[in-house]
Amino acid sequence: MDKNNPAYKYASWCAADTRGMVPKYVKMQAEDWLNIADGLDKEACVDEAAVGKIERLLKLMVHPDLHCPMNEGLEPYAWFLIIAGLCTKVKDKNDTRFYTTILLEIARKNFKTFNSGIIFILLMLTEPDFSRFFSVAPDLSLSSELKLAIRKIIKTSPALYDEVDPAFKILRSEIRCNLNDNEYKPLAYSEDRMDGKTANVFLADEAGAMDGYPIEAMRSSQMVLHNKLGIIISTQYPNDNNGMIDEIDKAKKTLDGLTDSRRFFALLYEPDDDLKAGDIWMSDDRVLYQANPVAATNEHAFENLKEKRSDAVIYENKRENFLCKHCNIQYKGLGVEGYIDVQKVKKCRRDRDDEWWRGRRVWLGLDLSLSDDNTAVSMATEEDGYIYARVLGFIPEDKIEIKSHKEGIDYKKLIRDSNCIGCGNEVIDYSTIEDRILSLEERLGVEIIQVGYDRWNAISTIQKLEQAGIECVEVKQHSSVLHAPTKLLKEAILDKKFIYDDNRLLEINFQNARCTEDTNLNKYVNKKKSTGKVDMVVATINAIYLLQQEMLYGMDFVVQDI
Repeated sequence: MDKNNPAYKYASWCAADTRGMVPKYVKMQAEDWLNIADGLDKEACVDEAAVGKIERLLKLMVHPDLHCPMNEGLEPYAWFLIIAGLCTKVKDKNDTRFYTTILLEIARKNFKTFNSGIIFILLMLTEPDFSRFFSVAPDLSLSSELKLAIRKIIKTSPALYDEVDPAFKILRSEIRCNLNDNEYKPLAYSEDRMDGKTANVFLADEAGAMDGYPIEAMRSSQMVLHNKLGIIISTQYPNDNNGMIDEIDKAKKTLDGLTDSRRFFALLYEPDDDLKAGDIWMSDDRVLYQANPVAATNEHAFENLKEKRSDAVIYENKRENFLCKHCNIQYKGLGVEGYIDVQKVKKCRRDRDDEWWRGRRVWLGLDLSLSDDNTAVSMATEEDGYIYARVLGFIPEDKIEIKSHKEGIDYKKLIRDSNCIGCGNEVIDYSTIEDRILSLEERLGVEIIQVGYDRWNAISTIQKLEQAGIECVEVKQHSSVLHAPTKLLKEAILDKKFIYDDNRLLEINFQNARCTEDTNLNKYVNKKKSTGKVDMVVATINAIYLLQQEMLYGMDFVVQDI
């Protein structure tokens, strides 16, 4: 690909950033796409003909505010969004776009709806005849913002809106392309039914203000389409239950290599986790740059953001709006932080080796959650200052398909890779878990010293283990108890003194894990605040609690009541 193309230049700038102006996941997306653009990817390539067509069409459009050709007025990140999103194709299939989802998490006043309007115009001009386009937002007013942006661009571009023979027809409820009978219509979640429509392309605007239903309804409408595309854009919102949270989580898992599909293009302009902690946002300009890509090239926008930050520091009532809308930080979630970077976790991985475990003294940790949810057993031991672990998950066998679709995880593959076991029907068969534990000593040649458990849902299983002669210790799920093993596990990972047998599901659990801090600054993994299943991490922390007590006190330790 031409390295002078603005999209390539911006992606290169992101990948090379050392000043902290670009958030981690944007850098990762840029690096991944540059690999494609350089012809080094096995699955995807950049279609040079499509790039040329997009560039020519952008020259025909007029920027309604700057009164210049659109290709001269676009922000650098918009070039990256458009060229990568529309011109990256499946290798050897130039008629098929590689990305089926484009996700843009970006702060306000970064022209996100305007740039979406440009994408829609480009697609309406280039998609097959009779294609249908929809935008969906919480209400018709918001959904119509995209229609207004499209109308504004068309009306100011003579090549698109010639009075005698216009390329587009702007009606009250929709916009039509006269060249190919393609049509676009805005929908309102509060008024319109999402079902019964087939969307070649859809846009979910302000997805953070809606639940996940409109997005899934639009995706369902595309099931039989060959070349489909969904565009999802939003700032952060203070509510914990919105459609954007799941989409961001899917994007991060894709970029972290935790999903099998890569057909998800995401520009996540949110501050890195270390910048979200405490009051760092009050003074660190990197927070502003990472959430507002326009601020990197627009001094006026940057100074305006600094003024708003000053007000938010002084006035509490301005803080939520500033942090959510201009910094992409959930204000209500400032007490919650990611547990640990999954990339650091993956550096501790090793190949499975049954022989290594033979003769080891091991401590087990259980997280026996609800019978229709994920459950995990973790085995840990210590040698020469290193903590070793092997974890096994359990899921209801009849829910494998449902869970795979809902969580975006290929559980069938994880079962084939021995990361987890499907057992029972719609509820987990706890006897399978008990059998695995009771046969562990014979199968791997280990010596089970103790089993640590959370009392919730575990009483029956623990009674059976104790009847078999295994000592079981309750690990109270309280911050004062869990802080020490949570801290030890994190430090061991950072020091590369934690070694685990290859397990992709465990890595996904670490990606999901979020920590909460109590009033005494004790940290623990909070299941409710986490973004997905964390049972494997919790089970490992329970096992490490027992291991830590053994390391500190030997076998004479007593679990204290709180």
